[in-house]
Amino acid sequence: MTTDRTISWQALDGLARARDLDGITTLLLAAPEAERRAAAKQVEAGIRAADPDLWWRADCSPTSGWALAVIGCVPTAAKAAALLGRRSLQMWNRMDPRLFLTIARARELPWIGDLGVRLAERLAARDVWFEDWRFAAALIRAGAAEPPVTEGFVRGWLNQLQRSHRTAPPLHQRMRDDPFLDRLLPAVFEIDGLGADAGTGHLSPKTGKWDATPRFPTVVADLVAEGRLDRARVLDSTMDRLVRGDRPNALRPFLMLHDALNPAVDEMARHVPGYTRLLPDAPSTVAVMAQRSLRAVDEAGRLELETLLEVSAATLLRTEKTLVKSQLSWLERVVRRVPSRAGEILETAATAFGHPALDIQERALNVIGKHADGLSPATAARLAAAAGMLPGDLPVRCAELLGAPPSVAGLRTAGPVALPALAPVAEFPPPITDVAELVEEIVLLMTEETGVRWERVLAGLVSLRSARGELEALLGRFEHQFSETVWVPQQRTTFLGEAIRSLAGDGEFAGAGLAQSGLGRRIFSAVKIVWESGRRGGRDSALKATPEGVLAARVAEVSVQLARSPVPLLLATPTRVNGSLDAAVLAQRLARAEAEGWEPWPLDLEQALLRVPRQSDPSVADRLTSPAGKQFAACLAGGGLPDPVSTRLEQRVGAKSLEPVYGRPAVTSRVLVTLEPSGTGGLRMAEQLVTLYRQPTPRFLSSDFFVETDILTMVLPHHREVSAAWALVRLAGLADQDFRGGGELLPLLAECDGPVGPAVTLALAYVLAARHEADRVAGVDAFLTFAASPATAVTVSPAFTATSPPASAVASPPASAVTSPPASAVTSPPASTGVAPGSAVSFFAAVGAELGRLCGPDSLIKLTRVVPALTDAHRAGASAAVWEVLAAALPLLLPKAPRGLPDLLELSTQVARTAGARAELPELATVAGRSGSSRLVKEAKRLHTVLTN
Repeated sequence: MTTDRTISWQALDGLARARDLDGITTLLLAAPEAERRAAAKQVEAGIRAADPDLWWRADCSPTSGWALAVIGCVPTAAKAAALLGRRSLQMWNRMDPRLFLTIARARELPWIGDLGVRLAERLAARDVWFEDWRFAAALIRAGAAEPPVTEGFVRGWLNQLQRSHRTAPPLHQRMRDDPFLDRLLPAVFEIDGLGADAGTGHLSPKTGKWDATPRFPTVVADLVAEGRLDRARVLDSTMDRLVRGDRPNALRPFLMLHDALNPAVDEMARHVPGYTRLLPDAPSTVAVMAQRSLRAVDEAGRLELETLLEVSAATLLRTEKTLVKSQLSWLERVVRRVPSRAGEILETAATAFGHPALDIQERALNVIGKHADGLSPATAARLAAAAGMLPGDLPVRCAELLGAPPSVAGLRTAGPVALPALAPVAEFPPPITDVAELVEEIVLLMTEETGVRWERVLAGLVSLRSARGELEALLGRFEHQFSETVWVPQQRTTFLGEAIRSLAGDGEFAGAGLAQSGLGRRIFSAVKIVWESGRRGGRDSALKATPEGVLAARVAEVSVQLARSPVPLLLATPTRVNGSLDAAVLAQRLARAEAEGWEPWPLDLEQALLRVPRQSDPSVADRLTSPAGKQFAACLAGGGLPDPVSTRLEQRVGAKSLEPVYGRPAVTSRVLVTLEPSGTGGLRMAEQLVTLYRQPTPRFLSSDFFVETDILTMVLPHHREVSAAWALVRLAGLADQDFRGGGELLPLLAECDGPVGPAVTLALAYVLAARHEADRVAGVDAFLTFAASPATAVTVSPAFTATSPPASAVASPPASAVTSPPASAVTSPPASTGVAPGSAVSFFAAVGAELGRLCGPDSLIKLTRVVPALTDAHRAGASAAVWEVLAAALPLLLPKAPRGLPDLLELSTQVARTAGARAELPELATVAGRSGSSRLVKEAKRLHTVLTN
């Protein structure tokens, strides 16, 4: 500890770096006020000149000592707040506030509360550090100032109140005695999102275990009961918060508070307008509370019938069946109580005819039928007409119940929604023309990789190779990002750095220095292997073996060839965003190469040939004479890369492997696809691209798990079966291991072309059964694209043995009901189904067969996830395609009766009626013939009636 009693920045800084906070306090307290004020400028200058990153160095962080110097010397709250808020003083408030306040009191500062308010106003709205809030609150209390009602300060106050300490007083006592309670509690109700903080659990002082039940609602209700808080004000605030809405988890504590307050009928009657707004629109738990409260008011005779009818009309269309059934039961009781107004009430109940669930529609019809005798003929006719939208025999039943003639019922059939015509695949963006745009694209590439962006960057590097001076600046900007010492998502990113170095003249690839560096040798070795054999994976290659490794190989080729054998443009840059390259454009590029006397790079040429549509006119290459031009002509004449043999493979694991993998569900089996080349089309890379072997047991969290969507599909835009086969491990994990992300591959596959087989079929089945909604939405998008695509009949391998329903199960709707042509056909089911191997079945029937196989009582492919996806596709206009899926899946699912089957049968009834389908399904007739009143039997009977009558 220093013996120098003179206040100077050198003395204060030395003590701060030594973490001698007591020494700084003693020095400041011993000096007169004039001396402290005189040192203020030195303190400010010293802090402003300090290293802004010194604060995070734990061995010498001086920030707490500097903060004591600030409060001990500066003259105003504004100046102190400005200095304490500097980056170099981060973490200054990790010390005990008492030292800070001791100096402030010794100086008799009148603005200590103002400083606390200024610090409180700077608190982040979301992530509030406890120490930041604690220090601001301590200064506000010390200065007897009013705390600011900002989101950050209120959130910090709420969180610190709920911090669990074994020795701390109970939350009830802390809230009751808190000086900020009356000012800050109303803001908890007013600021969106704070309910989530009020709904946190706590560490139980009795058991020492975590209790997830929020304490906030109970404590507030207790404070209301003892008179510390005003009951009417708290209840009004609670209702106002619920009516204004928020995320369900943020509304939960306010819902619990409402229940804890247990409002009396008089209080609920005063809030009827709020309850009527909550019942139709609020989250289900809040809506149930509103329904219960309104019903209590109604039973007390204090709810107007017009209000009930208005709120019921909207509530009866909610998706929560329990809520709707309760509302129908309530309306039925009101009919008995007020028979004179039965017509109005039952017409309101008929609103449920528009509910998507058939059992709700039937329940509404039953309610109407019980009270049909007292209805006027005009009301009966209107109800019968409204029932015309119902499926199956419900319109006729309604006409019989109401005594209306069948012609009045109308038996209307909703016309199918037409699928919109497919838009052509978008053209590829224009090329990069200047270094500034290239820099921008590379910046974006570092945060979000896409195939289109990679293609533009590579083409830009090649076309802008003459801008050496500007590219040197680019290299300096990205030196760190491309360093081998920095983790990068893929090897291709490091290779891109080498390409930039080579282009800027700073790399190792120029002249005799080629491949002298360690990284350079690996890049050159990798490219050489691909040039010679087409291989991308293996012991001697740094490139990934999957199709995405083609991009890394091409980036490596750019790195090598920019200095070794530069060219003015890349041949493989697509003309469409799906990776397709127009044959005439490629012919023009090759003609330019011949005219200018340069040879295309090997991998660039191969990728270009893989991107040319298979139906291209061979005559576009007639005038080409170079080796590359002749290879292009031969590729066109031969129809491009031959389709491989795509074979369905079922993997299984033993009983010892049934434990979850990293918390993910255990998988007992998985269906994937193998690929076997039927030819290479003269391309070196082709054999590896169309060769895919699978082990007999599934692999989880493997190296081929992560799939970059359009980077994968743009390698082979006209062979989507190959892309799907490589991606199946990832896509299967969406359904059987609940992973997130990857489903966006399916719409890209649908926009590509080429035959579809078991890989595309399985891919769509897996994504429709994905755990997360975003992936299922992508599956629906792909489904609609396939449904709107022209039919393309193909024959894959006879080895494809996907289960298919018997011929009687695949009942096509009449031609008038088909809203879109079927998608591509896939290969035959096994011989056991009576269909010869090698024949073709509908693509959607094959998808349905896969779903029927993969969904079962013990399966991790859950039917409950598939039903909403198919429902969305049906509502979007793909009813004919959805029916093909359902007709193929139902014969396989009915004997197994997995969870969700009644919902699938309900959907099938709706789809069959829309599509006008007729079919004889023996498995359905068996279930429909059972006795009993289970929902499965009811839905089976309803569907059987629609399909056979």
